[in-house]
Amino acid sequence: MKSFLKGIVVGIGGIAPGLSGSVLMVILGLYTKVINAIANIFKDFKKNMLFLIPIGIGMVTGIVCFSKVIKFSMENYELQTRLAFFGLLIGTIPLFYKEVKKKKEPKKEHYVLMTIAFILGLYFLTFATPVTNSGDLNLFQSFILGFIGISAMIIPGLDGAALLSALGLYDKWLDLTSLDSSISVYIPAAVGVVTAGLLLSMIISKLLKKNYTATFSTLFGLFLSIVPSVLKTTDGSFITLENNSATYIGIILFIAGILFSYFFSKIKTDEETSH
Repeated sequence: MKSFLKGIVVGIGGIAPGLSGSVLMVILGLYTKVINAIANIFKDFKKNMLFLIPIGIGMVTGIVCFSKVIKFSMENYELQTRLAFFGLLIGTIPLFYKEVKKKKEPKKEHYVLMTIAFILGLYFLTFATPVTNSGDLNLFQSFILGFIGISAMIIPGLDGAALLSALGLYDKWLDLTSLDSSISVYIPAAVGVVTAGLLLSMIISKLLKKNYTATFSTLFGLFLSIVPSVLKTTDGSFITLENNSATYIGIILFIAGILFSYFFSKIKTDEETSH
């Protein structure tokens, strides 16, 4: 049940702008275990599946149940919603940085990796050309939708919502996850999910084993690059704060988001202490 509930939280992170399902897995103490289980799925199939199934069911539940909520919130209360997610994002920064320092204190070269990853990520999110804005998705776009969607669950710091927004596919992702897409979209999207899940898990697993601090330093730089994109509206401009109730509510939700992130950091700390 605990794994199922954590999976729900991770699933919400996979569809919410400004969050990353994989970052939430790091905070909840699931990330390394999940990556290793997927990367070595066939080595101990039964054990790995018994571990992954409740998390996977929770993720699907979180994605499907909250897609419509987030879609409604973004369409009707975009300012408040983005400020809430911005608070969640800010609150996860020190938690993520703790993971960077988990094995050893970062050195100069690690900060160089962070900076390069930050600049590249920021450049892409700023200047990426949308591949579609309207109409039906073709097979390749459906595959990309699934590939990027699950990639955010595999690569900490990769915000799938921000990346899909930069490509003009975020609305389609919400349609897909809220079960509002045509059936023809789901098959290539599922292929993208499986492909990214297996491929990226194996790559990340090997990188973490080879150089944990360098890998997480790079991922942390990517993570920081998504911060500005959370405050961008659907038309590409940044949100503006005015002297009205919407702004005040948004600020309250921003603070609540930071406190919420702190709450989950306590869950991980308590679990690590008990073990």
